[in-house]
Amino acid sequence: MSTGNGRAPYRPGAEGARPSKGERTRARVLDSAAELFSRSGFNAVSLRDIAAHAGLTHAGLLHHFPGKGRLLLEVLERRDLIDARELFPGLLRPGSPAPEPARRLRLLLELVARNSRTPGLVALYAKMSAEATDPDHPAHAYFARRYRYLRTELTGIVADLQRAAGAGDAVDPGVVAGQLLALMDGLQTQWLLEPEAVPMEALVRDFLDRLGLLPTDDPEATAGPETGDGAGTESVDGAEAGGVSR
Repeated sequence: MSTGNGRAPYRPGAEGARPSKGERTRARVLDSAAELFSRSGFNAVSLRDIAAHAGLTHAGLLHHFPGKGRLLLEVLERRDLIDARELFPGLLRPGSPAPEPARRLRLLLELVARNSRTPGLVALYAKMSAEATDPDHPAHAYFARRYRYLRTELTGIVADLQRAAGAGDAVDPGVVAGQLLALMDGLQTQWLLEPEAVPMEALVRDFLDRLGLLPTDDPEATAGPETGDGAGTESVDGAEAGGVSR
């Protein structure tokens, strides 16, 4: 995703290529920043904290990242690179063809399930999106742009699924898209507080099933939400990259 400041977001080395020393250092800093931001929030963490956690001097960190705001944006963008490759390709490459709506819905559900195994990253997005409501926060424009994009993309997916199901436009797809984003965000906050009581994927599936939007060949399309299954209890720190918390 473009950051609007003329600088390209974090990009790992070419696939299969051995990363350079500089790339490895940058990755270590981004891992440390993700962990500390998710644990304490943006404002409570200093560049010196991140440098110490990454095993660098303050000057060494500044060689790779000139400021904490820029570092935060690269942490967020790195995760979006992973999440958007299939689900939202236009986020990274405008004009790129998207998968069929049914497949994109499955990818979205897979993303929700993956978030249940990455509590550090879920916490990072929960904290940062709340802090970024302040117009002066360095990630304010990032989150505003990100939500606009997600609402647009989800609206298109919902409209296509409604047509495929013969449901017409009885329910405004834009309204459903906004409700889905709100549901996912709210579930994440509840899950962070009490993971064993909030099966995120099952509850999102239930919401979509009530609207007739789950693919008919989905083996879990009619499965209701269950609680107390221990979902999300696996310990994964904020440095793991693998899950668009919404």
